[in-house]
Amino acid sequence: MMSQIPVVTVRHLNHAFGRGELRKPVLFDVDLDISAGEIVLLTGPSGSGKTTLLTLIAGLRSVQDGSVKILGQELFGANKQQLVQVRNQIGFIFQAHNLLACLTAQQNVGMSLRLHPELPVETRVSRSKAILEAVGMGDRVNYYPDNLSGGQKQRVAIARALVSEPKIVLADEPTAALDSKSGRDVVDIMQTLAKQQGCTILLVTHDNRILDIADRIVHMEDGRLARDTALVGSERS
Repeated sequence: MMSQIPVVTVRHLNHAFGRGELRKPVLFDVDLDISAGEIVLLTGPSGSGKTTLLTLIAGLRSVQDGSVKILGQELFGANKQQLVQVRNQIGFIFQAHNLLACLTAQQNVGMSLRLHPELPVETRVSRSKAILEAVGMGDRVNYYPDNLSGGQKQRVAIARALVSEPKIVLADEPTAALDSKSGRDVVDIMQTLAKQQGCTILLVTHDNRILDIADRIVHMEDGRLARDTALVGSERS
């Protein structure tokens, strides 16, 4: 069930690349709240600042100007330990699956759980197999990435992102390299598992075929939030 408590709070966020004469502003006075349990899609043309905003929320890029609070932790001026604590509560899914070719599907998923040293090896293995079963890859746990299709690799990437039951999942164009059926399967799995785990999803996409999974669609233009639309009932069908 969706909570009104924001897990992501962005205020007056500005960001630029480069310095001096080469400095190029890419985000302008961005304000955004995302509540626990929401699925929010971030849309807009290439170069509008979507991925930059995502990486700032992820703690993968330093906040230059403004405020980004994730699960109550302010990222502006945060130290390395604070950033690691935030990242450990976030699952990441990217357009490229980024699986390690030398590891099986189960081992790739289990890599996420190595961030939680309190879990014994047996627990990490059993949880990895269980989440692979949940994404329809139960018969591929011992397969290497080279023996999996694009859609299957992305399912493994979703399993890796969700196995540690993160509070937030951040996804950057997860369906861009997939055909329509595989892309639909991937977002349906994300939606189902995230709702079961009660986590929040922020997903960057150009894919109009998946807009119906959203609770909200936030549209960016030229580094600014241009529209923030809540979807209800018939708008998703």
